[in-house]
Amino acid sequence: MKLFKTSVVALSLLAFASGCNDNKFLDVQPTGVLSDEELNTPANIEKQVIAAYSQLGNDVYRAPYTSMWPYGNVRGGDAYKGGNGTADVDAFHFYETFTFNRVDVGNTDELWFLLYIGVSRCNDALRRLDGVDAAAMPTKAVRQGEVRFLRGHYYFLLKELFKRVPYIDQSVPTDQYGEVSNVGLSNDELWTKIADDFRFAVANLPETQPETGRVTKSAAQAYLAKTLLYQAYVQGDNNAVTSVDQGKLQEVVALTDQVIASGKYSLHPDFATNFLTIGDNGVESVFAIQFSRNDGTPKGRTNRGNELNYPMNPDYGCCGFHQPSQNLVNSFKTDAQGLPLFNTFNSSDLTTPADFQANTVDPRLDHTVAIPSHPYKYLPTFIFETSWLRDQNTYGVYMSMKETVLPSDPSFQKTPPFMNSSKNWALIRFADVLLWKAEALIELNRASEALPLINQLRQRAQNSTGRLKTTAGTAISNYNIGQYGAAQWNQSYAREALRFERRLEFAMEGYRFFDLVRWGIAGDYLNAYFDKEKTKRLYLKDARFTKGRDEYLPIPINQINFSKGLYKQNPGW
Repeated sequence: MKLFKTSVVALSLLAFASGCNDNKFLDVQPTGVLSDEELNTPANIEKQVIAAYSQLGNDVYRAPYTSMWPYGNVRGGDAYKGGNGTADVDAFHFYETFTFNRVDVGNTDELWFLLYIGVSRCNDALRRLDGVDAAAMPTKAVRQGEVRFLRGHYYFLLKELFKRVPYIDQSVPTDQYGEVSNVGLSNDELWTKIADDFRFAVANLPETQPETGRVTKSAAQAYLAKTLLYQAYVQGDNNAVTSVDQGKLQEVVALTDQVIASGKYSLHPDFATNFLTIGDNGVESVFAIQFSRNDGTPKGRTNRGNELNYPMNPDYGCCGFHQPSQNLVNSFKTDAQGLPLFNTFNSSDLTTPADFQANTVDPRLDHTVAIPSHPYKYLPTFIFETSWLRDQNTYGVYMSMKETVLPSDPSFQKTPPFMNSSKNWALIRFADVLLWKAEALIELNRASEALPLINQLRQRAQNSTGRLKTTAGTAISNYNIGQYGAAQWNQSYAREALRFERRLEFAMEGYRFFDLVRWGIAGDYLNAYFDKEKTKRLYLKDARFTKGRDEYLPIPINQINFSKGLYKQNPGW
């Protein structure tokens, strides 16, 4: 019926046009429409660059790539899916259990599509930038650096999610897109292409930008260091790590040293500041997605990727997703020296209010996890209760807090039925830079140089208890966190400490699964996690990680069909 109505309208328009005596009627330029050539002015090219930036936060709850929480936290064992049972956004349940994941999951296809919109916007802007005269557009080289950074980011996400993806840059004519295979480049060659974008950005970006939110040289150096760190762990076709490239690690150290030496960044004295609006674009923010509200648009430009992750109480209302796992909560326990319990943290559970006093814990626990009877988001009178949970029988009693804000926060906005905010989301914190350097040093067998970097983060955590108080002014939990000593600090111990530190520092920020894959330990780690966790969460009873397959999502079957079979499926799918 829709086709019939459209045809009638089209025929009516044709009849009207043919009945018009003035032939010039058809030559009138449509209003509100620009030709391709008209977009090639410096002013319009600037707008194309902004469009490339805007895709950073254009995700939706079904396919979120701002915080990457379903792919990095839920798949990494740090979080349960949450929500109203396993059928509520069931794609995330498939990701979490691995066993039930399929090639035809629509959310995976949408994720691929949205990230390639980002690539497309970058390529469009770069094609126009390449053609404009630098005399007419003095910012040309800087804008090229910005957009190549953004394209590198979109491809980085695609790479860590899918491994083998078609690489298309601005030199490929649109009518040849269908000829670009997702396996035309080797795994290493694809990493190099991504790194090349960041190298260009480093060479062309200034140390500071006149507008907050634009990419700087230091941000490009940091993202290049991250890319090379991932590339350094050489993977075979079965996704197993076969070697570690020492040359790449040395470059990671050099790049992170440059970021540190810039003097632009430091750790916030209080860990909490990273997760409050007062910390937006602060000293720890190397690069962040900028969100907004009350900006003249109907709903503002708020963080829609995390909008499912608020509690189910009257102040919020929806939707109870992204719940910290019991394993993650237990991992914050410390010993008498305030150090992590690497091997025994999961031998007993922290569950009752008394458990958080009887055991000592890292303060970062109460910055990360909403715990029943504890204040929510640093407000002593706003107590998190089990009634705020949506399905505690399935997913337990904890909620995530880093991505949420208080109802009274100026960034908070209800977009019924969801909650969201205009608070920034950091893609690179300075803490990342310190731990990337530490990791590279440890793998270079220079562990002693990594010790003060890791202890710097632990010292900050030790000093981050000022907001973790009850109404009586007492500590919410029994905090004890210490620093590592030099006596036992060999490469093996340092590697374990580094990996544990990354988990505690960046818990629920979207990185855990990708760290496990990079290190080549995802299969063994997650199957051990399932063996224990399924005794507490029955919905995980069939969960199982298959090595050589589950390190990456499948190439969506829709994309393989659109390519007419040119794209090749990832191994095991």
